[in-house]
Amino acid sequence: MDLNYSPEELAFRDDVRSWLQSHLPEDLKNKVASYAHLSKDDLLRWHRILAKKGWVAPAWPKEWGGTGWNLVQRYIFEEELGYVGGPMLIPFGLSMCAPVLLRFGTEAQKKRFLPRIYNGEDFWCQGYSEPGSGSDLASLKTKAVRQGEHYVVNGQKTWTTLAHYADWIFCLVRTDSNTGRRQEGISFLLMDMKTPGITVRPLMLMDGGHEVNEVFFDDVKVPAENLVYEDSKGWTVAKYLLGYERMNTGRIGESKRQLAALKEFSSSRMDDLRFRDRLSRLEVELMALEITNLRFLDRMRRTGQPPGADVSMLKIKGTEIQQGLTELMLQAADPAAGDAFSEGLRKRYLSMRKTTIYAGSNEIQRNIIAKMTLGL
Repeated sequence: MDLNYSPEELAFRDDVRSWLQSHLPEDLKNKVASYAHLSKDDLLRWHRILAKKGWVAPAWPKEWGGTGWNLVQRYIFEEELGYVGGPMLIPFGLSMCAPVLLRFGTEAQKKRFLPRIYNGEDFWCQGYSEPGSGSDLASLKTKAVRQGEHYVVNGQKTWTTLAHYADWIFCLVRTDSNTGRRQEGISFLLMDMKTPGITVRPLMLMDGGHEVNEVFFDDVKVPAENLVYEDSKGWTVAKYLLGYERMNTGRIGESKRQLAALKEFSSSRMDDLRFRDRLSRLEVELMALEITNLRFLDRMRRTGQPPGADVSMLKIKGTEIQQGLTELMLQAADPAAGDAFSEGLRKRYLSMRKTTIYAGSNEIQRNIIAKMTLGL
């Protein structure tokens, strides 16, 4: 196992860092640094800048716009994206739906959807969680009934991130209720959000922001050609997708940027031994997380296999570190200050409470590791 970068990889990192720093618009960088609200246009502007360069989807095959970079180069790029301080590339299309289509989609589905995802023409969201079906996703009840060349969908999804921005949603739906195992009888459908019968209602979070939503489906007609893979075999697709989702939740580059900002912001608190101890512990944990991520990359490079169940470690520790950084930043701030930065910081602290819940709660991730990796 080799966890060191070669001279060529270090040179690649420097080139990527230089380009990102020179092409990230200053207003977007300032918005991210001050924890300001990012609009749909803000998110897509950075997406399209990277798409024009040919860097928006490095992991895709070259024939669909990928860069041809190896695993280490892609990891370096992801880290530098977070470190430069630009808006996050929304993963639902680029790194969730697209890998599914590349693995399970028909040629017609790839030609229809992948170029539009790449160029930022379609904004996607994820329809997984339901009231009563979050961590226990196999208990979902949203139903799709095949009627000729269409499915008719009825049900509800919740905590649907950025559904109010979305043009399309990929959904898990139940197409067969007469199966022995709950994981059977589930299908993976792609739905146009403009289809009659789809209603999006906001769920306001405790930070006051509108990020997540409820989505209702009332007799929604979905063309059968929008079924991905096989009818009632959607759980196979879902498991494949979740591996990629959890691989991206560590956000090491972003956490390194936040750590650097925290050190600068809290320099006057360094005489507080308890504060300094917490900061040091977070830095050590972040270094350990980075090494763990490199171990996964090395294994994927050697075996060519997608991430396994133990990738949940990245999700657990990465989100805990993200929360710890915001907690220390808030602790170092002046609670009486009423400026825009302090307000943005307060909202970020509240918003980061959800990181240990989404993509499968951390409690569920520990169960996955215990069962699938440790065999307990």
